[in-house]
Amino acid sequence: MLLSIESHSEFSCEPIRLRMCQDLPYNTTFMPNLLNHYDQQTAALAMEPFHPIVNLVCSADLRMFLCALYAPVCTVYGQVSMPCRSLCQQARDECHKLMEVFGLAWPDDMECSRFPDCDEPYPRPEDMLTGMDPTDQSSLTVQRDYGFWCPRELKVDPDLGYTFMAKKDCSAPCPSMFFNKQELTFIRYFIGVVSIVCLSATLFTFLTFLIDVTRFRYPERPIIFYAVCYVMVSLVFFLGFLLEDRVACNAVSPSQFRASTITQGSHNKVCTLFFMVLYFFTMAGSVWWVILTITWFLAAVPKWGSEAIEKKALLFHAVAWGVPGALTVTLLALNKIEGDGISGVCFIGLYDMDALRWFVLAPLCLNVAVGVSLLLVGIVALNRVRMEIPLEKENQTKLVKFMIRMAVFSVLYLVPLLTVIGCYLYEHTYRNIWETTWMEENCRRYHIPCPYKVEQTSRPAMVLFLIKYLMMLVVGIPSVFWVGSKKTCFEWANFLHGRRRKDGVNESRQVLQEQPDFAQSLLREPNTPIARKSRGTSTQGTSTHASSTHLAVIDDLDEPIRTHHGNPTSTRSKASSVHSKASYHGSLRRIRDDRSDTLAYRATEVRSFHGSMPRLDHPLSTHSGLHQIDGSRHGSQRNVSEALTTVVTHGSTGCDSQAAENDGTSA
Repeated sequence: MLLSIESHSEFSCEPIRLRMCQDLPYNTTFMPNLLNHYDQQTAALAMEPFHPIVNLVCSADLRMFLCALYAPVCTVYGQVSMPCRSLCQQARDECHKLMEVFGLAWPDDMECSRFPDCDEPYPRPEDMLTGMDPTDQSSLTVQRDYGFWCPRELKVDPDLGYTFMAKKDCSAPCPSMFFNKQELTFIRYFIGVVSIVCLSATLFTFLTFLIDVTRFRYPERPIIFYAVCYVMVSLVFFLGFLLEDRVACNAVSPSQFRASTITQGSHNKVCTLFFMVLYFFTMAGSVWWVILTITWFLAAVPKWGSEAIEKKALLFHAVAWGVPGALTVTLLALNKIEGDGISGVCFIGLYDMDALRWFVLAPLCLNVAVGVSLLLVGIVALNRVRMEIPLEKENQTKLVKFMIRMAVFSVLYLVPLLTVIGCYLYEHTYRNIWETTWMEENCRRYHIPCPYKVEQTSRPAMVLFLIKYLMMLVVGIPSVFWVGSKKTCFEWANFLHGRRRKDGVNESRQVLQEQPDFAQSLLREPNTPIARKSRGTSTQGTSTHASSTHLAVIDDLDEPIRTHHGNPTSTRSKASSVHSKASYHGSLRRIRDDRSDTLAYRATEVRSFHGSMPRLDHPLSTHSGLHQIDGSRHGSQRNVSEALTTVVTHGSTGCDSQAAENDGTSA
């Protein structure tokens, strides 16, 4: 059955105004008609191609058959009288050849198999008996809400699976249903400029990393992958600016009375590629920021070193690339791709509010909640360490500088991201009002039902979309803040002059690894000495005192010291290296200033051992002597049965210093 107005249970009779259907046995019709035309003006436009055929009178039944479809006889409300199949077949057979001459094809919605199998003239006698007088005011058009009808210009092929405003086989007008040509031009050039700036900033960050890959280790490494993600995001927006609406929109088809419409689904390969790159790297950039806060948390609270965090790199990459990949594949399977006629790219959630809610807003809000929580915990932990433990002035400055950099970077990321989320929420809230306003302004142009009793109208402000696109791109620029330093300028200068310089440990990691353990600082007694971590870090996430002392001895093997006799001794730890748990922070400087108070015996060829670690005999004692020396030369091993025990006393208290002066030697 051809009837396609089941969703509209009421229709009203009105006088026939179609020029082709004048002087029929009936003079009233109803709308919407059998071909789903809302008014007679739309029906008249659809009938225009048949006027030459009717005027040539190729068949006596063609005119009646067309009027039975475009202006059916008005009977009782809710009942439709359809022409018989024989009338359709007679008109088609007699006019088929003439239609080919004019380049016309018999429409699919006029297929004869859809009509009832009968052999009666149209209209039937019973239809005429129940006809209503058009002068009867009760039969005139009744004002009611028809809902949204898809205009003929916006209809698409059914096999594409398009949907617009809950109507199937329909798509939104392109390039925009809200902005005029001048506004669109301004927005597009604005997006193009911002995308170039973002592309330059993020590309500079990535190239700086390539110049010296050893400079950015964990916990800073996720910033590099974050920058790579927004290199791709800004590149897609820049390509959309260059291509305008050639990717996001379907071409105009005048022969089928179709206007340019928004692309949906995956049938457009370039649009699908744009969507995959843009959505995947947008979500991946958000996940990499969360991973940055995780590495920051591990470095600040449990004091994990770079090596320990780097062991989790495979897990970080699996999550950062796997989760966005799974979401992208899911959206491809659901065919949720939508073209953006404003920016020229393809994304999701532009017209489908459910996709926006579950695949954009939900992941971004979750990432923000997790990242902010970890960031705050890390900042609070480092601040308590800074307040409760006396650090050297240089390390105090480095720690505060690192905390400020991390906080500023996070603020520069969170403010644009939260603004984008706010724009999405605002758009999600007012989308229905904007669409109703668009229907009211364009219903007569498209010959579709106008909204009934519109209570509120509103159009989106251009500044809202400018802010949304700006923040979607600006969110990638903070990555350049992390590499913006004098060291970066020197590295680029050396690179441009063909010189490569590999220097030391990054200050951010150094200050995190050298500061005392946070848990130790909270549990220690007021007068308990502090054990500090060395630059060497345990790969298991925490540095033990033994490993730190061992690294300190290795670093200082080549630095001799002199006693009050002027002879160089074997070794002594530097003031900045790691000391035992019993050494006081202040005693190191006293030893440095007054070396005559330090008593030590010279060991026999201590320089010959490599990698030995002193054994601590007592937890509160100073550095104990070396009881055994294991050395190896030319692949052979020998045991040292006797070794001169050396005790280096770091004067801790005034009593110890006085005893050392009186005795002159130490056992």
